[in-house]
Amino acid sequence: MEVVTHLANDTVEFYKWSLTIADKRVENWPMMQSPFPTLAISCLYLIFLWAGPKYMQDRQPYILRRTLIVYNFSMVVLNFYIAKELLLASRAAGYSYLCQPVNYSNDVNEVRIASALWWYYISKGVEFLDTVFFILRKKFNQVSFLHVYHHCTMFILWWIGIKWVPGGQSFFGATINSSIHVLMYGYYGLAALGPHMQKYLWWKKYLTIIQMIQFHVTIGHAGYSLYTGCPFPCWMQWALIGYAVTFIILFANFYYHAYRRKPSSLKGGKPVANGTSAVANGHSNAEEAEDNGRRQKKGRAKRE
Repeated sequence: MEVVTHLANDTVEFYKWSLTIADKRVENWPMMQSPFPTLAISCLYLIFLWAGPKYMQDRQPYILRRTLIVYNFSMVVLNFYIAKELLLASRAAGYSYLCQPVNYSNDVNEVRIASALWWYYISKGVEFLDTVFFILRKKFNQVSFLHVYHHCTMFILWWIGIKWVPGGQSFFGATINSSIHVLMYGYYGLAALGPHMQKYLWWKKYLTIIQMIQFHVTIGHAGYSLYTGCPFPCWMQWALIGYAVTFIILFANFYYHAYRRKPSSLKGGKPVANGTSAVANGHSNAEEAEDNGRRQKKGRAKRE
Protein backbone atom coordinates (compact mmCIF):
# COMPACT_ATOMS: atom_id res chain seq x y z
CA MET A 1 0.00 0.00 0.00
CA GLU A 2 2.89 2.30 0.80
CA VAL A 3 4.28 1.77 -2.69
CA VAL A 4 0.93 2.73 -4.24
CA THR A 5 0.77 5.86 -2.07
CA HIS A 6 4.28 6.91 -3.13
CA LEU A 7 3.43 6.27 -6.78
CA ALA A 8 0.28 8.37 -6.52
CA ASN A 9 2.14 11.21 -4.79
CA ASP A 10 4.92 11.11 -7.38
CA THR A 11 2.36 11.22 -10.19
CA VAL A 12 0.65 14.25 -8.66
CA GLU A 13 3.98 16.01 -8.18
CA PHE A 14 5.02 15.24 -11.76
CA TYR A 15 1.71 16.64 -13.05
CA LYS A 16 2.14 19.81 -10.99
CA TRP A 17 5.64 20.22 -12.38
CA SER A 18 4.46 19.62 -15.93
CA LEU A 19 1.96 22.45 -15.56
CA THR A 20 4.87 24.85 -15.13
CA ILE A 21 5.97 24.13 -18.71
CA ALA A 22 2.47 24.01 -20.21
CA ASP A 23 1.36 26.61 -22.75
CA LYS A 24 -0.05 29.59 -20.83
CA ARG A 25 -2.01 30.76 -23.88
CA VAL A 26 -4.45 27.84 -23.74
CA GLU A 27 -4.84 27.34 -19.99
CA ASN A 28 -8.17 29.20 -19.87
CA TRP A 29 -9.58 27.79 -23.10
CA PRO A 30 -12.60 25.48 -22.81
CA MET A 31 -11.67 21.95 -21.63
CA MET A 32 -8.02 22.91 -21.10
CA GLN A 33 -7.84 23.90 -17.43
CA SER A 34 -7.91 20.28 -16.27
CA PRO A 35 -7.71 16.82 -17.86
CA PHE A 36 -10.76 15.65 -15.93
CA PRO A 37 -13.44 16.77 -18.44
CA THR A 38 -11.61 14.94 -21.22
CA LEU A 39 -11.10 11.85 -19.05
CA ALA A 40 -14.74 11.96 -17.86
CA ILE A 41 -16.07 12.11 -21.43
CA SER A 42 -13.76 9.25 -22.40
CA CYS A 43 -15.01 7.18 -19.44
CA LEU A 44 -18.63 7.87 -20.42
CA TYR A 45 -17.73 6.71 -23.92
CA LEU A 46 -16.37 3.43 -22.56
CA ILE A 47 -19.45 2.98 -20.35
CA PHE A 48 -21.68 3.49 -23.39
CA LEU A 49 -19.67 0.82 -25.23
CA TRP A 50 -20.77 -1.59 -22.50
CA ALA A 51 -24.30 -0.31 -21.83
CA GLY A 52 -25.32 0.64 -25.38
CA PRO A 53 -25.44 -2.90 -26.85
CA LYS A 54 -27.34 -4.12 -23.80
CA TYR A 55 -29.91 -1.34 -24.26
CA MET A 56 -30.29 -2.13 -27.96
CA GLN A 57 -30.30 -5.91 -27.55
CA ASP A 58 -34.09 -6.37 -27.70
CA ARG A 59 -34.82 -3.26 -29.75
CA GLN A 60 -35.04 -2.67 -33.46
CA PRO A 61 -32.12 -0.72 -34.97
CA TYR A 62 -32.45 2.97 -35.67
CA ILE A 63 -31.85 4.03 -39.28
CA LEU A 64 -30.74 7.61 -38.55
CA ARG A 65 -30.31 8.29 -42.25
CA ARG A 66 -30.93 12.03 -42.10
CA THR A 67 -28.94 12.32 -38.89
CA LEU A 68 -25.97 10.60 -40.53
CA ILE A 69 -26.16 12.82 -43.60
CA VAL A 70 -26.12 15.99 -41.47
CA TYR A 71 -23.44 14.62 -39.15
CA ASN A 72 -21.08 13.45 -41.89
CA PHE A 73 -21.25 16.61 -43.97
CA SER A 74 -20.91 18.74 -40.83
CA MET A 75 -17.70 16.86 -40.07
CA VAL A 76 -16.54 17.54 -43.63
CA VAL A 77 -17.02 21.27 -43.02
CA LEU A 78 -15.29 21.16 -39.60
CA ASN A 79 -12.27 19.23 -40.86
CA PHE A 80 -11.99 21.42 -43.96
CA TYR A 81 -11.98 24.48 -41.71
CA ILE A 82 -9.22 22.98 -39.52
CA ALA A 83 -7.06 21.99 -42.49
CA LYS A 84 -7.57 25.39 -44.13
CA GLU A 85 -6.67 27.30 -40.97
CA LEU A 86 -3.55 25.23 -40.35
CA LEU A 87 -2.36 25.58 -43.94
CA LEU A 88 -2.94 29.34 -44.22
CA ALA A 89 -1.67 30.23 -40.75
CA SER A 90 1.45 28.04 -41.04
CA ARG A 91 2.32 29.63 -44.38
CA ALA A 92 1.76 33.12 -42.97
CA ALA A 93 4.00 32.25 -40.00
CA GLY A 94 6.72 30.94 -42.32
CA TYR A 95 6.59 27.39 -40.93
CA SER A 96 9.04 24.74 -42.10
CA TYR A 97 7.64 21.34 -43.01
CA LEU A 98 10.86 19.63 -41.89
CA CYS A 99 11.61 21.25 -38.54
CA GLN A 100 9.42 23.73 -36.72
CA PRO A 101 9.84 24.49 -33.00
CA VAL A 102 6.88 25.64 -30.94
CA ASN A 103 6.51 29.42 -30.70
CA TYR A 104 4.62 30.22 -27.49
CA SER A 105 4.21 33.91 -28.32
CA ASN A 106 0.91 35.72 -28.87
CA ASP A 107 1.71 36.32 -32.51
CA VAL A 108 -1.58 36.35 -34.41
CA ASN A 109 -0.58 33.46 -36.68
CA GLU A 110 0.72 31.34 -33.79
CA VAL A 111 -2.52 31.84 -31.86
CA ARG A 112 -4.46 31.02 -35.03
CA ILE A 113 -2.57 27.72 -35.34
CA ALA A 114 -3.14 26.91 -31.67
CA SER A 115 -6.85 27.66 -32.11
CA ALA A 116 -7.10 25.39 -35.15
CA LEU A 117 -5.35 22.60 -33.24
CA TRP A 118 -7.81 23.10 -30.35
CA TRP A 119 -10.68 22.61 -32.79
CA TYR A 120 -8.91 19.50 -34.04
CA TYR A 121 -8.86 18.18 -30.46
CA ILE A 122 -12.57 19.01 -30.07
CA SER A 123 -13.34 17.18 -33.32
CA LYS A 124 -11.88 14.01 -31.79
CA GLY A 125 -14.44 14.26 -29.00
CA VAL A 126 -17.25 14.80 -31.51
CA GLU A 127 -16.12 11.66 -33.32
CA PHE A 128 -17.32 9.58 -30.37
CA LEU A 129 -20.67 9.90 -32.12
CA ASP A 130 -19.34 7.50 -34.75
CA THR A 131 -19.56 4.72 -32.17
CA VAL A 132 -22.90 5.92 -30.83
CA PHE A 133 -24.39 5.67 -34.33
CA PHE A 134 -22.93 2.20 -34.84
CA ILE A 135 -24.51 0.94 -31.64
CA LEU A 136 -27.89 2.62 -32.17
CA ARG A 137 -27.98 1.04 -35.64
CA LYS A 138 -26.92 -2.33 -34.14
CA LYS A 139 -23.75 -2.49 -36.24
CA PHE A 140 -21.96 -4.07 -33.29
CA ASN A 141 -19.41 -5.86 -35.48
CA GLN A 142 -18.10 -2.46 -36.59
CA VAL A 143 -17.15 -1.53 -33.03
CA SER A 144 -13.76 -3.23 -33.30
CA PHE A 145 -10.65 -2.85 -31.20
CA LEU A 146 -9.22 -0.60 -33.94
CA HIS A 147 -12.32 1.59 -33.84
CA VAL A 148 -12.36 1.99 -30.04
CA TYR A 149 -8.58 2.37 -29.74
CA HIS A 150 -8.54 5.08 -32.39
CA HIS A 151 -11.40 7.12 -30.96
CA CYS A 152 -10.55 6.89 -27.27
CA THR A 153 -6.81 7.52 -27.50
CA MET A 154 -6.94 10.38 -30.02
CA PHE A 155 -9.16 12.51 -27.79
CA ILE A 156 -6.97 12.04 -24.72
CA LEU A 157 -3.61 12.36 -26.50
CA TRP A 158 -4.61 15.54 -28.30
CA TRP A 159 -5.59 17.13 -24.99
CA ILE A 160 -1.96 16.56 -24.00
CA GLY A 161 -0.81 17.97 -27.33
CA ILE A 162 -2.85 21.16 -26.97
CA LYS A 163 -1.84 21.60 -23.34
CA TRP A 164 1.90 21.49 -24.01
CA VAL A 165 2.65 21.79 -27.74
CA PRO A 166 -0.18 23.60 -29.61
CA GLY A 167 2.03 24.70 -32.44
CA GLY A 168 5.29 23.97 -34.17
CA GLN A 169 5.43 20.52 -35.74
CA SER A 170 2.10 19.56 -34.19
CA PHE A 171 0.47 21.28 -37.15
CA PHE A 172 1.93 18.77 -39.62
CA GLY A 173 0.07 15.61 -38.56
CA ALA A 174 -3.14 17.48 -37.78
CA THR A 175 -3.17 19.08 -41.23
CA ILE A 176 -2.73 15.73 -42.98
CA ASN A 177 -5.26 13.94 -40.78
CA SER A 178 -7.96 16.60 -41.03
CA SER A 179 -7.53 16.64 -44.82
CA ILE A 180 -7.99 12.87 -44.92
CA HIS A 181 -11.07 13.21 -42.72
CA VAL A 182 -12.60 15.56 -45.28
CA LEU A 183 -12.43 12.68 -47.77
CA MET A 184 -13.48 10.10 -45.19
CA TYR A 185 -16.57 11.88 -43.94
CA GLY A 186 -17.40 12.91 -47.50
CA TYR A 187 -17.41 9.24 -48.44
CA TYR A 188 -19.68 8.29 -45.57
CA GLY A 189 -21.96 11.26 -46.16
CA LEU A 190 -22.46 10.14 -49.76
CA ALA A 191 -22.96 6.53 -48.65
CA ALA A 192 -25.65 7.65 -46.20
CA LEU A 193 -27.65 9.15 -49.08
CA GLY A 194 -28.66 5.63 -50.07
CA PRO A 195 -27.76 2.53 -52.11
CA HIS A 196 -28.03 4.45 -55.40
CA MET A 197 -24.76 6.22 -54.51
CA GLN A 198 -22.69 3.04 -54.14
CA LYS A 199 -21.64 2.89 -57.79
CA TYR A 200 -19.82 6.20 -57.25
CA LEU A 201 -18.03 5.01 -54.09
CA TRP A 202 -15.61 2.48 -55.55
CA TRP A 203 -12.70 4.29 -53.92
CA LYS A 204 -13.37 3.20 -50.32
CA LYS A 205 -10.31 0.96 -49.98
CA TYR A 206 -8.04 3.81 -51.07
CA LEU A 207 -9.02 5.70 -47.92
CA THR A 208 -7.39 2.93 -45.88
CA ILE A 209 -4.28 3.05 -48.09
CA ILE A 210 -4.06 6.84 -47.68
CA GLN A 211 -4.32 6.48 -43.92
CA MET A 212 -1.53 3.90 -43.82
CA ILE A 213 0.64 6.22 -45.93
CA GLN A 214 -0.14 8.97 -43.40
CA PHE A 215 1.25 6.87 -40.55
CA HIS A 216 4.44 6.10 -42.47
CA VAL A 217 4.88 9.79 -43.26
CA THR A 218 4.38 10.60 -39.56
CA ILE A 219 7.11 8.15 -38.56
CA GLY A 220 9.48 9.48 -41.23
CA HIS A 221 8.79 13.09 -40.28
CA ALA A 222 9.32 12.51 -36.55
CA GLY A 223 12.37 10.33 -37.18
CA TYR A 224 13.97 12.99 -39.38
CA SER A 225 13.37 15.60 -36.67
CA LEU A 226 15.04 13.40 -34.05
CA TYR A 227 17.96 12.63 -36.38
CA THR A 228 18.60 16.29 -37.19
CA GLY A 229 18.14 17.47 -33.60
CA CYS A 230 15.12 19.63 -34.34
CA PRO A 231 14.28 21.70 -31.20
CA PHE A 232 10.81 20.23 -30.87
CA PRO A 233 10.07 18.16 -27.70
CA CYS A 234 11.67 14.73 -28.16
CA TRP A 235 9.03 13.05 -25.97
CA MET A 236 6.39 14.17 -28.44
CA GLN A 237 8.36 12.80 -31.41
CA TRP A 238 8.89 9.39 -29.81
CA ALA A 239 5.25 9.23 -28.74
CA LEU A 240 4.17 9.95 -32.33
CA ILE A 241 6.41 7.21 -33.69
CA GLY A 242 5.14 4.61 -31.23
CA TYR A 243 1.53 5.62 -31.77
CA ALA A 244 1.86 5.53 -35.56
CA VAL A 245 3.40 2.04 -35.43
CA THR A 246 0.35 0.71 -33.58
CA PHE A 247 -1.94 2.15 -36.25
CA ILE A 248 0.12 0.72 -39.09
CA ILE A 249 -0.24 -2.75 -37.55
CA LEU A 250 -3.98 -2.38 -36.91
CA PHE A 251 -4.85 -0.84 -40.28
CA ALA A 252 -2.68 -3.34 -42.15
CA ASN A 253 -4.56 -6.14 -40.41
CA PHE A 254 -7.86 -4.56 -41.44
CA TYR A 255 -6.73 -4.06 -45.03
CA TYR A 256 -5.62 -7.68 -45.32
CA HIS A 257 -8.92 -9.06 -44.00
CA ALA A 258 -11.08 -6.63 -45.96
CA TYR A 259 -9.37 -6.55 -49.35
CA ARG A 260 -6.63 -9.19 -49.63
CA ARG A 261 -8.11 -12.25 -47.97
CA LYS A 262 -8.69 -15.23 -50.25
CA PRO A 263 -12.22 -16.14 -51.42
CA SER A 264 -12.28 -19.03 -48.93
CA SER A 265 -13.22 -16.45 -46.32
CA LEU A 266 -16.54 -15.81 -48.05
CA LYS A 267 -19.85 -17.17 -46.93
CA GLY A 268 -22.88 -16.99 -49.13
CA GLY A 269 -21.02 -14.78 -51.60
CA LYS A 270 -20.42 -11.98 -49.06
CA PRO A 271 -17.29 -11.22 -47.07
CA VAL A 272 -17.28 -12.31 -43.46
CA ALA A 273 -17.30 -9.19 -41.28
CA ASN A 274 -13.99 -8.87 -39.50
CA GLY A 275 -15.24 -6.36 -36.97
CA THR A 276 -13.45 -3.36 -38.37
CA SER A 277 -14.31 -0.36 -40.47
CA ALA A 278 -12.11 1.05 -43.21
CA VAL A 279 -11.57 4.28 -41.36
CA ALA A 280 -12.85 3.44 -37.89
CA ASN A 281 -15.96 5.45 -38.62
CA GLY A 282 -19.65 5.22 -37.69
CA HIS A 283 -21.42 5.05 -40.99
CA SER A 284 -22.69 2.88 -43.81
CA ASN A 285 -20.59 1.06 -46.34
CA ALA A 286 -22.08 -0.39 -49.51
CA GLU A 287 -23.42 -3.53 -47.89
CA GLU A 288 -24.82 -1.58 -44.93
CA ALA A 289 -26.59 0.85 -47.23
CA GLU A 290 -28.24 -2.03 -49.04
CA ASP A 291 -29.29 -3.53 -45.72
CA ASN A 292 -30.76 -0.19 -44.66
CA GLY A 293 -32.69 0.02 -47.92
CA ARG A 294 -34.19 -3.42 -47.31
CA ARG A 295 -35.06 -2.50 -43.74
CA GLN A 296 -36.85 0.62 -44.89
CA LYS A 297 -38.89 -1.31 -47.39
CA LYS A 298 -39.84 -4.00 -44.88
CA GLY A 299 -40.52 -1.52 -42.09
CA ARG A 300 -38.15 -3.33 -39.78
CA ALA A 301 -36.12 -0.34 -38.67
CA LYS A 302 -37.45 1.56 -35.74
CA ARG A 303 -37.51 5.23 -36.77
CA GLU A 304 -35.43 8.21 -37.88
